[in-house]
This record gives sequence, C-alpha cells and structure tokens, in this order.
Amino acid sequence: MDAKTRIESFVSSASGALATIGSSWQVCHNICLAALALLASIGIVITGMPLLFLFEYNLYFWGAAVLLLALTLTMFLRNPACGSKNVLAFNVGVVIAGTPGQFLGGFQPLFWGVGGVIALTGIVGWWLKRKKGEK
Repeated sequence: MDAKTRIESFVSSASGALATIGSSWQVCHNICLAALALLASIGIVITGMPLLFLFEYNLYFWGAAVLLLALTLTMFLRNPACGSKNVLAFNVGVVIAGTPGQFLGGFQPLFWGVGGVIALTGIVGWWLKRKKGEK
C-alpha cells in the first residue's frame, strides 16, 4: 500500500470516527429533549438553561465542527459524487452562523445573517431538487 492510499485510508477512518462521535451527541441531545418534553407534559417545567455548563466548551465544539467540515469539504472536492452540495452548503452556513462571539466582536449579527443565507440556500436547493424528483 503506498503512502497516498494510507493517508486517504486514515482520513476516511478519522472522518468515520468523528461522525460516530457527532451522531452520539445527536442521540444524547434528542434523549435530553425528549426527557424535557416528557417532564413538561406532566407539569414539571425546567426553567433556566440546564445545559448552560456546556457554554464554556463552545469553542471546542465549534472547533470540532470546523474540523469535520474541513474533512467533509476535502472529501467532496476530491469526489463530488460522494455527497450533496446542498447539505454541504447548509453545514457551511450553520458553522459560519455558529462562530463563537469571542472571535467576532460586534460582527456576530453579520455572521448570523451570512450563515443563515448560506444555510437557507442549501435548504432551498435541496427542496427544489426533491420537488423535481431527483435523488
């Protein structure tokens, strides 16, 4: 196996491992939301922000999102058939809109707007493609 193939295999494995971590987070997040909804349905309402302790780690989470996005962009640019440009546009928009405020100063609303427009472009592109009946 040559060096190029080894590097590509490693990047592919790393991407899969990071995606697993990301999906685990999503499962945990949905379980927490379901628990909050269940408690609210029986009259127990949690006030405040029970997950506020995660705020101090937002830079690390955003950094992981940028890393995953960079890996995804690299794979998409090498083989455009392996992914959806609409989903990629949505992810780019979300990462731009989610840039932590300590980097932006007073420009955070601008990043929200630009990221939101890019994400909306991805959603509209996906919807139009689906409406046409394409995969």
